[in-house]
Amino acid sequence: MRVFDSNWMQIADYLERDDRIVLPVGSTEQHGYLSLGTDALLAERVSVEAAEPLGVPVLPVLPFGMAPYFTAYPGTMSLRISTYIEVVRDLLDCLAGQGFRRIAVVNGHGGNAPVAGLIREWINRPGADRVQVLFHSWYNAPKTAEAASRFDDDQYHGSWLENFAWTRVAGAEIPGGAAPVIDRATANNVTAGEMRALSLDGSLGGAYQRSDEDMQIVWDAGVAEVRELLEKGWLDQ
Repeated sequence: MRVFDSNWMQIADYLERDDRIVLPVGSTEQHGYLSLGTDALLAERVSVEAAEPLGVPVLPVLPFGMAPYFTAYPGTMSLRISTYIEVVRDLLDCLAGQGFRRIAVVNGHGGNAPVAGLIREWINRPGADRVQVLFHSWYNAPKTAEAASRFDDDQYHGSWLENFAWTRVAGAEIPGGAAPVIDRATANNVTAGEMRALSLDGSLGGAYQRSDEDMQIVWDAGVAEVRELLEKGWLDQ
Protein backbone atom coordinates (compact mmCIF):
# COMPACT_ATOMS: atom_id res chain seq x y z
CA MET A 1 0.00 0.00 0.00
CA ARG A 2 1.74 3.15 -1.19
CA VAL A 3 0.94 6.13 1.00
CA PHE A 4 0.56 8.20 -2.17
CA ASP A 5 -2.26 5.87 -3.26
CA SER A 6 -4.17 6.57 -0.04
CA ASN A 7 -5.85 9.52 1.63
CA TRP A 8 -5.32 10.43 5.25
CA MET A 9 -8.57 8.83 6.38
CA GLN A 10 -7.52 5.47 4.94
CA ILE A 11 -4.22 5.67 6.81
CA ALA A 12 -6.13 6.56 9.99
CA ASP A 13 -8.30 3.46 9.48
CA TYR A 14 -5.18 1.37 8.99
CA LEU A 15 -3.78 2.60 12.31
CA GLU A 16 -6.83 1.15 14.06
CA ARG A 17 -5.58 -2.35 13.23
CA ASP A 18 -1.81 -2.09 12.65
CA ASP A 19 1.09 0.21 13.59
CA ARG A 20 3.74 -0.72 11.00
CA ILE A 21 5.01 1.53 8.22
CA VAL A 22 7.98 1.53 5.83
CA LEU A 23 10.20 4.52 5.11
CA PRO A 24 12.50 3.85 2.12
CA VAL A 25 15.64 5.99 1.95
CA GLY A 26 18.01 6.26 -0.99
CA SER A 27 20.20 8.75 -2.79
CA THR A 28 20.41 10.74 -5.99
CA GLU A 29 23.92 10.13 -7.30
CA GLN A 30 25.88 8.89 -10.26
CA HIS A 31 25.71 5.17 -10.93
CA GLY A 32 27.82 4.93 -14.05
CA TYR A 33 25.55 4.02 -16.96
CA LEU A 34 22.57 3.45 -14.66
CA SER A 35 20.00 5.95 -13.41
CA LEU A 36 21.02 8.72 -11.04
CA GLY A 37 18.04 7.53 -9.00
CA THR A 38 19.21 3.91 -8.72
CA ASP A 39 19.43 3.79 -4.91
CA ALA A 40 16.08 5.52 -4.48
CA LEU A 41 14.33 3.44 -7.13
CA LEU A 42 15.54 0.19 -5.63
CA ALA A 43 14.78 1.10 -2.01
CA GLU A 44 11.21 2.10 -2.84
CA ARG A 45 10.50 -0.80 -5.16
CA VAL A 46 11.85 -3.48 -2.81
CA SER A 47 9.79 -1.94 0.00
CA VAL A 48 6.58 -1.87 -2.04
CA GLU A 49 6.94 -5.43 -3.31
CA ALA A 50 7.76 -6.71 0.17
CA ALA A 51 5.00 -4.84 1.97
CA GLU A 52 2.18 -5.29 -0.54
CA PRO A 53 0.99 -8.78 0.55
CA LEU A 54 1.09 -7.65 4.17
CA GLY A 55 -0.96 -4.49 3.61
CA VAL A 56 1.74 -2.37 5.28
CA PRO A 57 1.90 1.22 3.98
CA VAL A 58 5.07 2.46 2.26
CA LEU A 59 6.02 6.13 2.30
CA PRO A 60 7.55 7.73 -0.80
CA VAL A 61 11.30 7.27 -0.83
CA LEU A 62 13.53 9.95 0.65
CA PRO A 63 15.58 10.51 -2.53
CA PHE A 64 18.52 12.48 -1.11
CA GLY A 65 21.23 11.05 1.09
CA MET A 66 24.90 11.54 1.88
CA ALA A 67 27.18 11.17 -1.14
CA PRO A 68 29.87 13.87 -0.92
CA TYR A 69 32.42 11.68 -2.71
CA PHE A 70 30.34 11.70 -5.94
CA THR A 71 29.47 15.39 -6.18
CA ALA A 72 31.94 16.01 -9.02
CA TYR A 73 29.62 13.95 -11.25
CA PRO A 74 26.79 16.23 -12.47
CA GLY A 75 23.37 15.30 -11.12
CA THR A 76 24.63 13.95 -7.80
CA MET A 77 23.02 15.54 -4.75
CA SER A 78 24.40 15.25 -1.22
CA LEU A 79 23.13 16.41 2.16
CA ARG A 80 25.42 17.25 5.05
CA ILE A 81 25.34 14.59 7.76
CA SER A 82 23.82 17.09 10.20
CA THR A 83 21.06 17.94 7.71
CA TYR A 84 20.30 14.33 6.89
CA ILE A 85 20.09 13.27 10.50
CA GLU A 86 17.66 16.08 11.29
CA VAL A 87 15.48 15.21 8.28
CA VAL A 88 15.22 11.60 9.42
CA ARG A 89 14.60 12.73 13.01
CA ASP A 90 11.72 14.95 11.84
CA LEU A 91 10.17 12.10 9.86
CA LEU A 92 10.39 9.70 12.81
CA ASP A 93 8.84 12.34 15.07
CA CYS A 94 5.91 12.72 12.66
CA LEU A 95 5.29 9.00 12.42
CA ALA A 96 5.51 8.45 16.17
CA GLY A 97 3.18 11.37 16.80
CA GLN A 98 0.58 9.82 14.51
CA GLY A 99 0.65 6.48 16.30
CA PHE A 100 3.06 4.34 14.29
CA ARG A 101 4.98 2.15 16.68
CA ARG A 102 6.93 -0.08 14.28
CA ILE A 103 8.89 1.78 11.61
CA ALA A 104 11.10 0.01 9.07
CA VAL A 105 13.67 2.25 7.42
CA VAL A 106 14.68 0.39 4.24
CA ASN A 107 17.96 1.80 3.00
CA GLY A 108 19.36 1.66 -0.52
CA HIS A 109 22.56 3.67 -0.13
CA GLY A 110 25.72 2.84 1.80
CA GLY A 111 26.45 6.48 2.55
CA ASN A 112 23.31 6.67 4.68
CA ALA A 113 24.66 4.20 7.25
CA PRO A 114 25.45 6.86 9.91
CA VAL A 115 21.72 7.37 10.45
CA ALA A 116 21.71 4.09 12.36
CA GLY A 117 23.35 5.97 15.23
CA LEU A 118 20.61 8.59 15.17
CA ILE A 119 17.97 5.85 15.32
CA ARG A 120 19.52 4.34 18.45
CA GLU A 121 19.55 7.77 20.05
CA TRP A 122 15.98 8.53 18.92
CA ILE A 123 14.38 5.37 20.32
CA ASN A 124 15.95 6.22 23.70
CA ARG A 125 14.67 9.80 23.86
CA PRO A 126 13.53 10.56 27.42
CA GLY A 127 9.87 10.18 28.25
CA ALA A 128 8.80 9.04 24.79
CA ASP A 129 6.42 6.20 24.02
CA ARG A 130 8.08 2.95 22.96
CA VAL A 131 8.67 2.90 19.19
CA GLN A 132 10.66 0.25 17.35
CA VAL A 133 12.72 1.39 14.38
CA LEU A 134 14.51 -1.10 12.14
CA PHE A 135 17.29 0.10 9.83
CA HIS A 136 17.74 -2.37 6.99
CA SER A 137 20.17 -1.94 4.10
CA TRP A 138 18.45 -4.32 1.73
CA TYR A 139 21.25 -4.68 -0.85
CA ASN A 140 23.83 -6.19 1.51
CA ALA A 141 21.57 -7.92 4.02
CA PRO A 142 22.68 -11.54 4.63
CA LYS A 143 20.32 -13.50 2.38
CA THR A 144 20.48 -10.98 -0.44
CA ALA A 145 24.28 -10.86 -0.28
CA GLU A 146 24.37 -14.66 -0.29
CA ALA A 147 22.22 -14.75 -3.43
CA ALA A 148 24.46 -12.22 -5.17
CA SER A 149 27.62 -14.09 -4.17
CA ARG A 150 26.40 -17.13 -6.08
CA PHE A 151 27.24 -15.18 -9.23
CA ASP A 152 30.14 -12.84 -8.46
CA ASP A 153 32.06 -11.73 -5.39
CA ASP A 154 32.90 -8.37 -6.99
CA GLN A 155 29.92 -6.30 -5.88
CA TYR A 156 30.70 -2.63 -6.28
CA HIS A 157 28.95 0.66 -6.89
CA GLY A 158 27.64 1.10 -10.43
CA SER A 159 28.29 -2.54 -11.31
CA TRP A 160 26.10 -5.50 -12.26
CA LEU A 161 24.74 -5.65 -8.72
CA GLU A 162 22.61 -2.55 -9.32
CA ASN A 163 21.83 -3.23 -12.97
CA PHE A 164 18.15 -4.14 -13.06
CA ALA A 165 15.67 -3.49 -15.86
CA TRP A 166 14.22 -0.66 -13.75
CA THR A 167 17.55 1.11 -13.11
CA ARG A 168 18.65 1.26 -16.75
CA VAL A 169 18.33 4.48 -18.73
CA ALA A 170 16.86 4.67 -22.21
CA GLY A 171 19.55 5.35 -24.79
CA ALA A 172 22.47 4.41 -22.52
CA GLU A 173 24.46 1.47 -23.88
CA ILE A 174 26.00 -0.51 -21.04
CA PRO A 175 29.41 -2.03 -21.83
CA GLY A 176 30.21 -5.70 -21.63
CA GLY A 177 33.15 -6.91 -19.61
CA ALA A 178 34.25 -5.42 -16.33
CA ALA A 179 35.63 -2.18 -14.94
CA PRO A 180 38.86 -2.15 -12.90
CA VAL A 181 38.16 -2.48 -9.19
CA ILE A 182 38.87 0.55 -7.02
CA ASP A 183 39.59 -0.92 -3.61
CA ARG A 184 37.37 0.22 -0.77
CA ALA A 185 40.23 1.72 1.26
CA THR A 186 41.04 4.03 -1.63
CA ALA A 187 37.40 4.83 -2.40
CA ASN A 188 36.82 5.80 1.23
CA ASN A 189 39.71 8.27 1.29
CA VAL A 190 39.51 10.33 -1.88
CA THR A 191 37.90 13.68 -2.61
CA ALA A 192 35.05 14.05 -5.08
CA GLY A 193 37.45 15.34 -7.73
CA GLU A 194 39.86 12.48 -7.16
CA MET A 195 36.99 10.00 -7.36
CA ARG A 196 35.94 11.28 -10.76
CA ALA A 197 39.52 11.05 -11.99
CA LEU A 198 39.80 7.47 -10.69
CA SER A 199 36.54 6.32 -12.24
CA LEU A 200 35.84 8.05 -15.52
CA ASP A 201 32.47 6.33 -16.01
CA GLY A 202 31.46 6.10 -12.35
CA SER A 203 31.71 2.34 -11.83
CA LEU A 204 33.89 1.29 -8.91
CA GLY A 205 34.66 -2.03 -10.51
CA GLY A 206 33.50 -5.44 -11.54
CA ALA A 207 31.22 -6.70 -14.29
CA TYR A 208 28.81 -4.15 -15.72
CA GLN A 209 25.94 -6.55 -16.19
CA ARG A 210 24.54 -10.04 -15.75
CA SER A 211 21.49 -11.71 -17.22
CA ASP A 212 18.04 -10.62 -16.13
CA GLU A 213 17.46 -14.17 -14.91
CA ASP A 214 20.41 -13.90 -12.53
CA MET A 215 19.30 -10.47 -11.38
CA GLN A 216 15.80 -11.72 -10.66
CA ILE A 217 17.23 -14.27 -8.23
CA VAL A 218 19.04 -11.50 -6.35
CA TRP A 219 15.95 -9.31 -6.40
CA ASP A 220 13.65 -12.05 -5.14
CA ALA A 221 16.01 -12.64 -2.23
CA GLY A 222 15.95 -8.93 -1.39
CA VAL A 223 12.16 -8.73 -1.46
CA ALA A 224 11.78 -11.87 0.65
CA GLU A 225 14.28 -10.59 3.21
CA VAL A 226 12.49 -7.24 3.59
CA ARG A 227 9.13 -9.03 3.89
CA GLU A 228 10.52 -11.31 6.58
CA LEU A 229 11.76 -8.24 8.44
CA LEU A 230 8.31 -6.65 8.34
CA GLU A 231 6.68 -9.85 9.55
CA LYS A 232 9.17 -11.15 12.12
CA GLY A 233 11.79 -8.49 12.80
CA TRP A 234 10.02 -6.84 15.73
CA LEU A 235 10.47 -7.39 19.42
CA ASP A 236 7.47 -8.93 21.13
CA GLN A 237 5.32 -6.29 22.77
